[in-house]
Amino acid sequence: MATVTPVRKRPPDDTKLALLFIAPALIGFVVFMLWPTLRGIWLSFTRFNLLTAPEWIGFDNYVRMVQDPVFWNALKVTVYYVVVNIALQTALALAIAVMMQRLTKRTWLRGIVLTPYLVSNVVAAMIFLWILDYQLGIGNKVIELIGLDRVAFLADSAWVIPTIAVINVWRHVGYTALLIFAGLQTIPESMYEAGRVDGASELTMFRRITLPLLRPILALVLIITVVGSFQVFDTVAITTRGGPVDSSRVLQYYIYDMAFGRFQFGYASAMSVGLLAVLVVITFLQYRLTRASSSDLA
Repeated sequence: MATVTPVRKRPPDDTKLALLFIAPALIGFVVFMLWPTLRGIWLSFTRFNLLTAPEWIGFDNYVRMVQDPVFWNALKVTVYYVVVNIALQTALALAIAVMMQRLTKRTWLRGIVLTPYLVSNVVAAMIFLWILDYQLGIGNKVIELIGLDRVAFLADSAWVIPTIAVINVWRHVGYTALLIFAGLQTIPESMYEAGRVDGASELTMFRRITLPLLRPILALVLIITVVGSFQVFDTVAITTRGGPVDSSRVLQYYIYDMAFGRFQFGYASAMSVGLLAVLVVITFLQYRLTRASSSDLA
């Protein structure tokens, strides 16, 4: 007798359904990300002030940017802020994440760590502007009560960038700590048990087990926080507006001032493209140097 081969049913094609589900995110990406980026790149080659049509001027804006001392000062101030902010934020977030994993299992306590992140940057900046006020701020009142001189945190060129960095660290450190804490959950507990059997201290296990196995997550956190730090704007806009004497004029605030203060949208777009190029290079170097795509757990 002839053997009848059963006919296999073809699996249903879910392509249309998948496209339907991703359509809202895709439309949002195109409208709010891709199109503004492409238009900004085009405007960087023009002279545009909103009142007249864009005038093509080639690379003149980029030549001006290279020769602009205020631009280079803004870039230097931004890099200084990024270094201070990332150093403080990463160290504190790592310490908080390790303590959450090793010392407590209480969910509500972990939730408290995230509370400052729920406060908007503008509100946080306004609160710290009042707290750190030289004359009326409660911060300087406390400093004076313990016998020290008042500090012009937001009016002294030596203090302003570290102060802005601390404000933003206070707001973002909880979120960064939770990212690192999530990475800590991927490290098998058996690793620490083996370390205890060998007589290793907590500090030794942190250096020999936690840090090496946490490297991919730390690399991801560094990429996210560095990119976010380069885009600092609202804290500066609320507290110092670039002062005193350009000592806190970060690149984003200078771009904003050129675009919406002086209506030089073409030049502002050129600086935005320059910032984009800097971030692409930094992200690529971070990704390669930290070997973010590989894990020691494999």
